[in-house]
Amino acid sequence: MRIAFVGWGAIARRVAELLTTRNDDIAIAGIATRQAPASDRELPAGACWLPSPDALRDLAPDLVIEAAGRAAVEGWGLASLRHAPAFVVCSTSAFTDDALLSRLVDEAERCGSQILVPPGALGGLDALAAAGRLPLDRVSHRIVKPPAAWRGTAAEELIDLATLTSAQAFFTGTAREAAARFPANANVAVISALAGVGLDRTEVMLVADPAAALNSHHLSARGDFGSLSVTVENRPFAANPKTSELTALSVVRLIEGRSRSLSL
Repeated sequence: MRIAFVGWGAIARRVAELLTTRNDDIAIAGIATRQAPASDRELPAGACWLPSPDALRDLAPDLVIEAAGRAAVEGWGLASLRHAPAFVVCSTSAFTDDALLSRLVDEAERCGSQILVPPGALGGLDALAAAGRLPLDRVSHRIVKPPAAWRGTAAEELIDLATLTSAQAFFTGTAREAAARFPANANVAVISALAGVGLDRTEVMLVADPAAALNSHHLSARGDFGSLSVTVENRPFAANPKTSELTALSVVRLIEGRSRSLSL
């Protein structure tokens, strides 16, 4: 299977590293970055640089993985859906724009391709999505991270991260609002929303906790199916404490699942 990455930052590099050590039937065929690499040695062996979405036409990969930020989702997404069977979206905060999501879905339907969303740092999404086949009364998602993970975000305008002595919730709102204001940290709230009751009904709370060593997600749902409660505690990503190691691992699992005869 030949894959291409849009973006070559911490997540993409970690996914590529794991794929290379675990598989000999998955090849990285292309890498898209804003600027051309200084030399071929900056890219994986056998991969070419993709200067623009149009380059996907000749590359014709089996799968394109976006890990470049939400600004890249539309242009690369539309091209990927035209020139590849599937497009993986990591920057799901882009889906807070309903018109953009509609354009991507329309293009996928027109081309017979798929938009794939990995679960990221979450667990239990399969159960939540299944439960959503019946009416859901409520879905809530609480995200707790150390203060360092919230630095450089809008959280600094709401609380003093440097002087926190106990856990403090600094945002409560919808998944749409959370992902739009905190895309680097609350991107994953879009995923729980899409699996359940949508962006405007999913309740999100963001918490900074100086006692936390891990990034944790607490997902709960109630409805005709019964109730669900899932807690996942993730090791922060070494290269970027705003995200979690499980984010990269979930992309690896998705890619490997597309290439194997038995996929769970």
